[in-house]
Amino acid sequence: MATTAAAGTAEDSRSEYGVTRAYLIVALVALFGGVVMGLFQGLEHAGIDLYPHLTPVLQSYYQGLTMHGVLNVLVWTTFFISGFVPFVTVHSLKRPLANPRLTWATFWLMLAGLLLAAIPLVGNAATVMFTFYPPMKAHWAFYLGLTLVVVGTWLVTLNLVLTYRGWRREHPGERTPLPAFMSLITFVMWTIASLGIASEMLFMMIPWSLGIVKGTDALMARVLFWFTGHPIVYFWLLPAYISWYVFVPKQAGGRLYSDPLARVAFIMFLALSTPLGFHHQFTDPGISENWKFVHAFITFAVFFPSLMTFFNVVASLESGARARGARGWVTWLFRLPWGDPSVACQVLAMFTFTFGGIGGLINASANLNLLVHNSAWIVGHLHLTIGTAATLTYMGITYWLVPVLWRRALWSRRLALAQAWLWVSGMLIFSHSLHALGLMGMPRRSMISAAPYMQPEWKMDLALTGIGGSILFLSALLYFLNIVLTMVASRQPAPAMPEFAEAISGSEEAPAFLDRWPVWLALTAALIVIAYGPPLYHLLRSTPFDTPGLRVW
Repeated sequence: MATTAAAGTAEDSRSEYGVTRAYLIVALVALFGGVVMGLFQGLEHAGIDLYPHLTPVLQSYYQGLTMHGVLNVLVWTTFFISGFVPFVTVHSLKRPLANPRLTWATFWLMLAGLLLAAIPLVGNAATVMFTFYPPMKAHWAFYLGLTLVVVGTWLVTLNLVLTYRGWRREHPGERTPLPAFMSLITFVMWTIASLGIASEMLFMMIPWSLGIVKGTDALMARVLFWFTGHPIVYFWLLPAYISWYVFVPKQAGGRLYSDPLARVAFIMFLALSTPLGFHHQFTDPGISENWKFVHAFITFAVFFPSLMTFFNVVASLESGARARGARGWVTWLFRLPWGDPSVACQVLAMFTFTFGGIGGLINASANLNLLVHNSAWIVGHLHLTIGTAATLTYMGITYWLVPVLWRRALWSRRLALAQAWLWVSGMLIFSHSLHALGLMGMPRRSMISAAPYMQPEWKMDLALTGIGGSILFLSALLYFLNIVLTMVASRQPAPAMPEFAEAISGSEEAPAFLDRWPVWLALTAALIVIAYGPPLYHLLRSTPFDTPGLRVW
């Protein structure tokens, strides 16, 4: 399918074009605010404490840290995904979203929730980090606002399902187009996984913050949070995988290696992404070691669809490079279209993510987790996943998506390429230093410059953290400059939207049962009940819910 940016007024009037622009603007504003907060934290680690000079805006390091996490981890990702994934679905199924009114109502609900949560966040009444563990208590508006954002994502899922059902009625017996198949799994997986955080909000945090109930329980809240907290990683990554599977091979001049293999990988993500949250709670008392082992096993199992993705996507890239005349076992990498900033961003994100995946296996290993738990290692790992694999891929996507949506050519390809390489360079310095600091015992979520336990051997890596963070900030400034100038100053017409990649092994070779949603949803539900049912039952019977709230900032 080929779709041009100059498709005309009729196409541009579709709700998905306007609403995708709206989601993208909110996402970019959140990303900008988050990277500014990130710069302050990186400099603080390097010994340059700007917080005393920011008192009218920020009351503490921890308020800035909370804003960084909420804006970059929750808002930037969720709003980008809620715009991009439906946009892909529409073009894959070649039909508009089923309910335009629902499309816009969803956006406004999510924006209202974001603004509601932002008021106490900016006012230093919600400095509880993005994990918001009790007994730290935020203002009720923070919890309610984020809950509305989650409810908005459920409505996105509803609209996608209604759109798919309309397509299915007109195409009985046909395989679901791969981009739409992946998009549906992404939001269905997230809707199931987000039931944990929604339960925590609705039955614990909101009533507690309103004073309706007197106490809560830290362990139960953590269990419900991590019911959602690790699957959200795949909510960030699967849209990146969608681009790697269905856009990047074509952009690189090749074809997707295997359509059926991609479908199997996404079905595995659907089934395995949720029942594994206890590997974040290896050190928590009150949870049986047996259930922690079950979750650790599933965590290692979900690594396999990631390996399948790595094989499939790299094989697809190699097909593109060899179509461009590449030779050799490794040197084909140099024949990829590195001059295309969209491709460069995403390929760099893929290879950087390799280190994040290896680190994830360490985090999932109970004995090794004891070494790195709650240390700076985790921060370094998180920046390789959300900070590079997802964010740099999203940046690469916007290098073609913004021109398509605004019907203007990218303002500067050279600036975009410089931005991509700066981001990876800064991240390698930043993340490596944090991993090293974690192995040396430096805790995460701490204002190290004010910590009495500062160790002399940390100083070099702390300085490198500040240098890496500053390079990342410079890269982000170049990115925003390029995107804003594309929106308002570019005068050249936009090129065509990238076509979806054809597959060497196509959808016709995919078994029909891969499209049988009830089977995979039943399997997903069964695994969740097995992994979470008994532990939750035990906690519900034994949890006193008597912990009062604390404000520590």
